[in-house]
Amino acid sequence: MQGIWPILFAFFDARNRLDRQAMRRQALAAVGWGAPGVAILGLATEVSKLSIEERELLIDWLAEDLDSRTPFAVTIHGQTVAQQCSMAEYAIRRGASWLILQPPPIASTGQQPERFYFDFFAQVMDGLPVPVGIQNAPEYLGIGLSTEALLELATLRPNFTVLKGEASSIIIERTIAATQGRLSVLNGRGGLELIENLQAGCTGMIVAPDTADHQQRVHSLWTQGQQQQAREHYARTLPAIVFAMQSLETLICYGKRIAAIRLGLGQVFDRHPALAPTEFGMRIANEHARLLGMID
Repeated sequence: MQGIWPILFAFFDARNRLDRQAMRRQALAAVGWGAPGVAILGLATEVSKLSIEERELLIDWLAEDLDSRTPFAVTIHGQTVAQQCSMAEYAIRRGASWLILQPPPIASTGQQPERFYFDFFAQVMDGLPVPVGIQNAPEYLGIGLSTEALLELATLRPNFTVLKGEASSIIIERTIAATQGRLSVLNGRGGLELIENLQAGCTGMIVAPDTADHQQRVHSLWTQGQQQQAREHYARTLPAIVFAMQSLETLICYGKRIAAIRLGLGQVFDRHPALAPTEFGMRIANEHARLLGMID
């Protein structure tokens, strides 16, 4: 779990179906620029808007497109333990290298005490034959485990070895210190504070594909000891990250369109509810895409 793992966007066609060719182009581009791994079905994939059949289809497509050349991780979304266990087993059968569990949405369970989510994760993890992480993102999901609970869960379930964060570098640094090296930590937030996250001890990041290739370049330079070059490249990439990461809705609206332009895809169709792009917003998105360059 090193480096920058792109979490794929969900592309739809004019009839509101998943777009097979756009999804293939996105996956093959990640292989082409040397992504250490690819993730799918996270917040950037708009997983809550997808049916179970569509989630399985995206896993099938990604496994087919990667063809064992690059490992992939699957975020597991579901309202019940049974739903998450079923999707986890499906992902493993299709070749997922590791899994990221999301807490059940508050809309389906109501706000519950921490122990409810601890027990939920423990039940889903039980017996899974691959490394498992959790998305600890109270800033986006409204739910998270304390560091004490994370340590207890790692002791109870030895396959719990990864933490997917969505927090500032300051919070992530404290989390890494408090979990005593038991977990590999990958942050997100679109790549904000990438350098600081590496300084804090993150092994990598999981970010959307709009700037993931440039962030992998920053990560490579940093780990090779070329820190000044890493900072300079990150400084050139950061304006596009900031533009897209104003909110999750902004990322899905404009980040996805920046990725589409850089991938040479056609018109982007939204699955509603979704933020509608403005003429000004698209002018800025096109400018960022031009500066970032095409993804071969």
